[in-house]
Amino acid sequence: MAVSRYAQRMAMSTLREESAKRTPRMRKVKRVVYGAALLGATYTGWLMYRNRNPAEQQAFDPSKKTLVLLGTGWGSTTVLKNLDTEHFNVVVVSPRNYFLFTPLLPSCTVGTIENRSIMEPVRLLMRHKSREVKFYEAECTDIDADRKELTLVRRTSTEDAAKGSDGPVKISYDYLVVGVGGTVNTFGTPGVEEHACFLKEIGDARKIRRQLMDSIESAAFDNISDAERERLLHMVVVGGGPTGIEYAGELHDFLQDDLSQWYPELAKKIRITLVEALPNVLPAFDKKLIDYTQSTFDENRITILTRTMVKEVKEKSFIVQNPDGSRSDIPYGLLVWATGIKAQPVVNRIRAQFGEVQTNGRGLLVDEYLRVKGARDIWALGDCALSGYAPLAQVASQQGKWLARRLNSVAAQAARENKNDADMFALIEEKSRPFKYSSQGSLAYIGSEKAIADLPFFNRNITAGGVATFWFWKSAYLNELFSLRNSTLVVSDWVKRFFFGRDISRE
Repeated sequence: MAVSRYAQRMAMSTLREESAKRTPRMRKVKRVVYGAALLGATYTGWLMYRNRNPAEQQAFDPSKKTLVLLGTGWGSTTVLKNLDTEHFNVVVVSPRNYFLFTPLLPSCTVGTIENRSIMEPVRLLMRHKSREVKFYEAECTDIDADRKELTLVRRTSTEDAAKGSDGPVKISYDYLVVGVGGTVNTFGTPGVEEHACFLKEIGDARKIRRQLMDSIESAAFDNISDAERERLLHMVVVGGGPTGIEYAGELHDFLQDDLSQWYPELAKKIRITLVEALPNVLPAFDKKLIDYTQSTFDENRITILTRTMVKEVKEKSFIVQNPDGSRSDIPYGLLVWATGIKAQPVVNRIRAQFGEVQTNGRGLLVDEYLRVKGARDIWALGDCALSGYAPLAQVASQQGKWLARRLNSVAAQAARENKNDADMFALIEEKSRPFKYSSQGSLAYIGSEKAIADLPFFNRNITAGGVATFWFWKSAYLNELFSLRNSTLVVSDWVKRFFFGRDISRE
């Protein structure tokens, strides 16, 4: 009995000694965690303060060259974000005064994310530059490359647009960066412009939401036929690329998570169909991911029609050519056109001035330094530039970073050598390596909190799909957002959706 008590005391003593040894370690861990949290909170607070209290800017310097950025898309905005305005007088021209984070645009169509959460006002970026940056909310309608002059048309409201605005304004440039992106390619299909919804701008997301809710509310009336109700509840997506796939996935989630609660009788009758002219969807992805997407869509009752070409879109139906060559007339309530892109009108006007070398109607041919072939002091990047790379946001972003860094480096060297008239166009080629795109992989959301990823890893690709990939997709997009403001708003929207669901109001 005494031995047993002695053994218990010894065991308790050993435990106390081990606990005493662990306590200092735990204290150190806690201190590290608390210190990291404090540093993170301090840094976040500093970012928020700096965002609200920008420093004083230098005024325009007549001795500096004027650099004009056309557009506020991925390429031009990345140039602006990374450019040292100490060496240039910078002017930004765009018909919209914000940058739009397009990868999350499908989420805005069903209220998963609010529209303004993915819009970054361009003046926030401009105000934090060392030198004043001018902004003109206008559309560039013409470029005189010989005189280095741009023609702008100011359109600040729908009334101005209808009246043709207040007349053209002309501005001059020394260097020009064209990053106007592309516009929707309808491939000449009759009726698309009049009856289909696109998915490229924030206004398109609003239009899709209105038409979607209009179709559902109209189908709720008792005095319509079963055929008309079936038509209204048929939602069609044309285009099997990432945009079309993600919109179909978001639409399914809206149906499953929200409409099934508020419209239980109608939700069971809603059909989603995706139409693709190619043999399979997501042609740029690995075959395993294509199969995984198709099986997920089958589980979610999303119909995929491959090798099916849309020949005409009418007000309430569209005509397709089936794989066997026959044609079918399919009724629809909402049709979203998410296919390829084509050149903007201003790009075609630039091409016309250098017709001997600008022979491709899809955009501006550029060399390995992103210089427009045949032109002088003009660079092009993003979707409007034909550089041999796919028209992707990450391509435009990398091009913007590369060009901004080259301009910064060459301009700084010219300033040190007091060469104010240095030829940036030639010096970039002389002092820099050509632009080379480095793929960061491809991501796509496919619905039901599942995503797919095709990521490069050394000399091979890693493919993944599922719920874990969905969380990686979320974190990757959060990391790519342009500011802490946007990241905070998007996270807030995700949290609101989790607790309260999506808003089903029409607007």
